[in-house]
Amino acid sequence: MRRNRRVKLVATIGPASQSEEMLEKLFEAGVDVFRINMSHSSHELAGELHARVRGISNRLRHPIGILGDLQGPKFRLGNFAGERATVTPGTDFTFDRNEAEGSSHRVFLPHPQIFEAVKPGDTLLLDDGKLRMRVKQTAGQTIVAGVEVGGPLASRKGISLPDTLLPVSPLTDKDRKDLDFLLSINVDWIALSFVQRGQDVTEARDIIGDRAAIMVKVEKPQAIDDLNAIIAAADGFMVARGDLGVEMPIEKVPGLQKKITRKSRAAGKPVVVATQMLESMITSPVPTRAEVSDVATAVFEGADAVMLSAESAVGKYPVEAIDMMNRIAVEVENDKGYEAILHAWETQPLPTAADAISAAAHAIADTVKLAAIVCYTETGSTALRVARERPSLPVLGLTPIVDTANRLAVVWGLHSIVLDSNPTSVTQMVRLACRTAFDNGFVQPGEGILVTGGVPLGQSGTTNMMRIAFVNELGEPVASA
Repeated sequence: MRRNRRVKLVATIGPASQSEEMLEKLFEAGVDVFRINMSHSSHELAGELHARVRGISNRLRHPIGILGDLQGPKFRLGNFAGERATVTPGTDFTFDRNEAEGSSHRVFLPHPQIFEAVKPGDTLLLDDGKLRMRVKQTAGQTIVAGVEVGGPLASRKGISLPDTLLPVSPLTDKDRKDLDFLLSINVDWIALSFVQRGQDVTEARDIIGDRAAIMVKVEKPQAIDDLNAIIAAADGFMVARGDLGVEMPIEKVPGLQKKITRKSRAAGKPVVVATQMLESMITSPVPTRAEVSDVATAVFEGADAVMLSAESAVGKYPVEAIDMMNRIAVEVENDKGYEAILHAWETQPLPTAADAISAAAHAIADTVKLAAIVCYTETGSTALRVARERPSLPVLGLTPIVDTANRLAVVWGLHSIVLDSNPTSVTQMVRLACRTAFDNGFVQPGEGILVTGGVPLGQSGTTNMMRIAFVNELGEPVASA
């Protein structure tokens, strides 16, 4: 099934979308990657969802990515007497290690790491930022904070510390168990929550190895401070705008979205823009105009994918939401100003043969007016480098490895196709590329394609050659250079 757009769509699976029938409808509406949120999924359910998606992919012979999203550490308050208290602005509020029920002046905080790391002047955000306090003093097992924004506060609500680098791993005991399970069923991507430093990604990599790609959810202000190290260590990124908007001034989020998108593109690593993209479609069959503009902005910026969360997981109109997102993307990509905006900020190739070949492929394809770029790839790195250039024509990633094709489902502009086997000669490589592009409707008789690959054949990391070939009415090459 050929998509008529280059940006990819990610949909979260939930009660509204977990049946096999609904999953297939969502795929047909445009989903390229399905997200399994382990905050709300048992291992049994996650295994069932994985099997359903894989079944659809196998039956329709189309790669579909599966993203397993780990919950990460969650910091919550203890209980209040009567389950609720009202906190007054201008007063002091105490967090302590006393497990007695809380009041309007104090509450139990069951997280020793916070007491170890917090310091006077740090901001405390409670209940998704609805209440704000500033630390006045700390003393062992006690934190005293001044209430700047008060209000009602219920038991077990969350607490965030945007100014504090917490001495915690991004992987809790629950995450490690979930991770082991997700790797055992062979998901394509692992979304890592609560990343603060590059070494957090390295810690996860030591466990994951090459069994799945790592997508860092950029949701902590501390991650912005160490963004270069995180980008170097990760395979992809998710701009988790909801959490970012809680932990830092919300007006900074759009600029950070652009910054992360550009840095990810420069590194040749896919980036997903997420959270509240079509939020009103949880209950409405149509989005707001502002939401449409929000999705369009991400597409104009060249994000690899845009994601739906509650809209597809628990919303009343999951298929309509995907269809709407698809229509927005197609409209933006057909806009006369799209290419100029997309390339207003150019990526600079790294000093490697693969990057030089990828940059040249983009320039040659535009100059000769070819129909498609076809790249052979074992690990996906060649296809990623070509897609990084954001060429104006389709990119086909041909691979004999199903796992590679599924991982590439999230990458901008890339159409992954699984081969039965690798070609054994350059001549066979060009012929197979022509036939595959022709059979899938990417090239017509008389049109040409550009083929990239590596010699010796079948050896990863050797992208070092290009061929131009034109096809006849049978899809066979008639001339090449």
